[in-house]
Amino acid sequence: MGLIDTAIILAGGNSKRMGFDKQFISMGDMSITEYIIIALKPLFSNIILVTNKPQAYDMGDVEIAEDLYRGYGPLGGIHAGLTKSQSQYNYIIACDMPYINKDYIQYMTKALTNSDYKAEAVITRFGDWIEPFNAFYSKALIPKIEASIFMDKKKISGLLNMSEVLYVEENIARSFSPDWSMFMNLNTEKDLMSLRASKQEGLYGIHQRDTANKI
Repeated sequence: MGLIDTAIILAGGNSKRMGFDKQFISMGDMSITEYIIIALKPLFSNIILVTNKPQAYDMGDVEIAEDLYRGYGPLGGIHAGLTKSQSQYNYIIACDMPYINKDYIQYMTKALTNSDYKAEAVITRFGDWIEPFNAFYSKALIPKIEASIFMDKKKISGLLNMSEVLYVEENIARSFSPDWSMFMNLNTEKDLMSLRASKQEGLYGIHQRDTANKI
């Protein structure tokens, strides 16, 4: 089992606020999911995609996982990814987070390897809140996730409250991403419009992908 060589991308969910399935948002000539996969490959030997539409993907170098416990939202996706993974620690990001900050990922990796603290997750704080993605989770959390599911508890915060977590404080995270863009989610059409208007418009070119096409 590797220590930190797997990234898990969560591409499930209902995307109710967006109005269409966010995993098929297009970024220029590729989907947002494909873009994230390409961005993470230089950092991780293994990529796992957790999706409720596995038939839409045909990528031999990416493992596909489906929720083992359906109806539990992101918590179920984390469980599916960790169960599939052969790594002790796993980087986890949602498919609607287009800003990949490689320097911050490397910072969290070093924090895990250099610390004597036996963390089960590395999570960033945002004031009194937490950022559950763009984070690391350990396979050791699987029993705790299953316990939460059996108690019908769906919140990631509840899982983390009963886990050993290495927290990165906001001031440190902002030194890598002053505008907090590395935690930005695309939830609505307004979010897409804002991204189009950003200085990276030429790179992203966001629009809805034809979900009938395979990646």
